[in-house]
Amino acid sequence: MSDQYVKVQVEQMKSFGEDAEKEGVDTEEQVPGSSPSASVSPDHPTSTDASSTSLPCKQTGKSRSKPGREDKRHTSDVASQDSVVSSEKNLNRLGYERTLQVKGTGKILQRKSEPNGNYVTIHTSKNIEEMRREEGFKLAKKRRPVTVDTSKAKTSLEALKISIKQLKWKEFPLGRRTACDIYWHGVSFHDNENIVSGQVNKFPGMIEMLRKINLSRAVRTMQELFPEEYDFYPRSWILPEEYQQFTTQIHMVKEKDATVNPTFIVKPDGGSQGDGIYLIRDPSDLKLMTGSQAKQGVVQEYIQKPLLIDKLKFDIRLYVLIKSLEPLEIYIAKEGLTRFCTELYQEPSQKNLSHVFMHLTNYSLNVHSGNFVHSDSQSTGSKRTLSSVLYRLAAKGVDIKRVWSDIIALVIKTVIAVVPELRVYYQADIPPGKPGPTCFQILGFDILLMKNLKPVLLEVNSNPSMRIEHEQEVAPGVFEYVPSPVDEEVKVGVIRDTLRLMDPGNKKPTVPQQRAGGFEQGEEIPMEEETQEKSQDETGTLPSLCLKQVYPKYSKQFNYLRLVERIAALFIRFLGVKGNMRLGPTAFRTFIRTCKLSGSNFTMASVDILYIDITRRWSGATPDSREAGMGLQAFVEAFFYLAARRFKSLALREQVVSLLELCESQLGPQSGVEERRSLSCSRALPRTVKTQAPCLANPQLSSPAPLRRAASQDYRHQRFKPRSLRANVEN
Repeated sequence: MSDQYVKVQVEQMKSFGEDAEKEGVDTEEQVPGSSPSASVSPDHPTSTDASSTSLPCKQTGKSRSKPGREDKRHTSDVASQDSVVSSEKNLNRLGYERTLQVKGTGKILQRKSEPNGNYVTIHTSKNIEEMRREEGFKLAKKRRPVTVDTSKAKTSLEALKISIKQLKWKEFPLGRRTACDIYWHGVSFHDNENIVSGQVNKFPGMIEMLRKINLSRAVRTMQELFPEEYDFYPRSWILPEEYQQFTTQIHMVKEKDATVNPTFIVKPDGGSQGDGIYLIRDPSDLKLMTGSQAKQGVVQEYIQKPLLIDKLKFDIRLYVLIKSLEPLEIYIAKEGLTRFCTELYQEPSQKNLSHVFMHLTNYSLNVHSGNFVHSDSQSTGSKRTLSSVLYRLAAKGVDIKRVWSDIIALVIKTVIAVVPELRVYYQADIPPGKPGPTCFQILGFDILLMKNLKPVLLEVNSNPSMRIEHEQEVAPGVFEYVPSPVDEEVKVGVIRDTLRLMDPGNKKPTVPQQRAGGFEQGEEIPMEEETQEKSQDETGTLPSLCLKQVYPKYSKQFNYLRLVERIAALFIRFLGVKGNMRLGPTAFRTFIRTCKLSGSNFTMASVDILYIDITRRWSGATPDSREAGMGLQAFVEAFFYLAARRFKSLALREQVVSLLELCESQLGPQSGVEERRSLSCSRALPRTVKTQAPCLANPQLSSPAPLRRAASQDYRHQRFKPRSLRANVEN
């Protein structure tokens, strides 16, 4: 390349820069293949060194160097000019494009050096937003479609197919030999045992944790620590082992006040779709046996004063996405369903206890009622959208923001209650360092609003029905599935936006969760004005996300509740062998010694007795366990006992916090594991707390939990009866 050519190119660039200065522009360069945003955004300069582009223009002037440095500067000038010549060759060969953004106009000036190098063209381009949109289309076009294995999807298949089609992803209905990005299971994590990568829409252990008994135990533990925060769950007794406590308490209440005649609802442990649920007013009405086998289940206090619409009882089905356990991320669908009873409500009496269409809101029961109304409208019929119900309540002056705030708090607190056990299941199925998928899951929360608008948790379904059609009798005795507009409106949006959030192409750096302590106990969630969630869709063809993040968004208000998770972290740390879910006697002794919890008043012999006693009583509680030993719930009970023994003058919650801090200080941080939380609940919460169980309706009834804990401190318990684990079906 001749010196004359270099001179011409330099003069062109110089004049171009002078013109730009007159127009008031910012110069930006984009090397072909760099980020598209770099060429259009003034806030994101490119990584290209600015001196390399400005060097030729500046080097044409006279040198101002001192005489002593003239030789060095000359050598530098020669080298720089050589590099300019070389770069001009490459840029001209590639059709190098230089863009300049005119301040305040949203316009781009473009200069393109043609391969022949003879001329430069400058023109005004489209505005920035149009260019960004075009770049988005190009990216979406070039990007490999996300692959979804739907071979195990079962009844959610139709909604899933619609969602995949809307996202323009690729479905594999018969599976795929090579790995898919997302696997959609219909029942459990173990529907497909051969997954070593990607993402699965089920967590291991979720079915077991959300059975009636395990959920009641998990919430009960939290009620002992935080009675006022967990007063949204009805008082429960576990059958058959707490039958005597239940009977005794009911008789005591009736003897004290003959006018009190509470109603209770009995739910089988593994039941679904309303199967096996019935109401009683006397313990003698309990059906405890099925043949020669004891029935496992829970009996709960019945909510006698629910909120009514059109004189009908109803409940809310709210869809909640747990996006990850570590860190904990929770999303709530902005739209849900309301399921109505089909018989006008009356407070329970001996005459109407058997009227299931009056007292039970389950869709699978009421759909068989002659009064059930299938409607294409979202605001009428026996199944309606949640927004239509909230609109009616708002028209009557109800503070909907407050209701939503309470519902969000209920969801977050419930998830916090079940997460500790889920972590144990997760590390057993996918130990750290072992190849395996990541997990997410959509849960179905069934919530009842009381007459005073207080939300009450009825149950949580690990497999909420995602059908978008319903069964209808088209001729006498002839039934077929027909589309349900209300179901499709809600469920397709939930599945589609769950997939969008789990899109492997949209993975973002994890935002550290805020530490607790920013809000006082019981403070209301600050509900800002509803803002449109930004869509992660490059093409702009999809609506904004219908899923709203509530955690870690509101973590400041709820981190202080995560005490049992810290206990679970200790438990997992001493499990030893990967895949274990239970502590052996040696591991429990190691825990005691490492945390320095033994002494002259509590010898290792006493430790062994404690381990044997608690383990023996809990051995029948989880018959599906993979090995003998102490499970997490048994370990929590032992931990509470140790805390009460060591810090006798404190309340239970402060005892637990003090023992946690002692153990964590002895152990120190564990490499590769999340830094333990430094929050002390004794600093964030008042020192005096109530120890009695929460009360929803009848203050004279107390939970059996404190009795169970008290008995554990004497090492006296009745052996729990084994539960039969049945495959969970959709609810």
